[in-house]
Amino acid sequence: MFDQALWDAVERADGPPLIAYRAEGHLPLAETDWHSHVRGQFFYVESGLFISRTTSGSWMLPPHRAGWLPPGELHTVSITGPSRGWGVFIAPCVADCLPAHPCVLGVNDLLRALVIRATSWTFRQELNAEQERIITVLLDEIRRAPIEPLYLPMPTDRRLQRIATSIYEHPEDTRGLDDWAAWGGMSSRTLSRLFRQQTACSFAQWRQQARLTRALERLAGGEPVATVADALGYATPSAFVAMFRKSFGQSPGRYFAQQAEGAR
Repeated sequence: MFDQALWDAVERADGPPLIAYRAEGHLPLAETDWHSHVRGQFFYVESGLFISRTTSGSWMLPPHRAGWLPPGELHTVSITGPSRGWGVFIAPCVADCLPAHPCVLGVNDLLRALVIRATSWTFRQELNAEQERIITVLLDEIRRAPIEPLYLPMPTDRRLQRIATSIYEHPEDTRGLDDWAAWGGMSSRTLSRLFRQQTACSFAQWRQQARLTRALERLAGGEPVATVADALGYATPSAFVAMFRKSFGQSPGRYFAQQAEGAR
């Protein structure tokens, strides 16, 4: 996607305040090693599903959402399905007006157009007055973009991390709070209290969000709704669809059809 000269520019704090790129064609299915960038990264998914993991948790990027990683944020990214997108790397000196933590953002047409305009700039060139004005508006649009509830925070307690990891890796496991507490070697009250303290979610809310993460990953890979519902431990496909509709406002079929229409 990038040549070496562009990578070198991305990993420097000096130079242009903003470097835009577009991932033409399809990105390979991959999972990166843990890494960080000198610059903050704002990236938009046109198709496919990106899941980014940080030291504090995981968050997912379905089509037509954007992710924000502050400068220096340690992370890894996995890509599911044929994917493409675009984004910008933002110098630390201008990133301080943007969110201090990783998040998923909604994107409007103006923000999309501004980034696409910026991809035509040569990162070696000195910016003119018009380009500087575009950057100012672009940064304002990122700062004002709505934060999407697609974050999966991870607890810090080692016992809870073990439980959370098992739930994430085995979403079909339907054991209740009491059973998980016994498996983790703690009382139900302690499990419930620590989960809320460390993730700002109840245990039930966290498990549903974990299942939603896995659902999007599998649906983006082309698996049928019924298969995904069964793999995630739902008694019936309709129960899974009801959960999906509650989270996204529409059925899985309509959701991905809408993403496909928007990508054309």
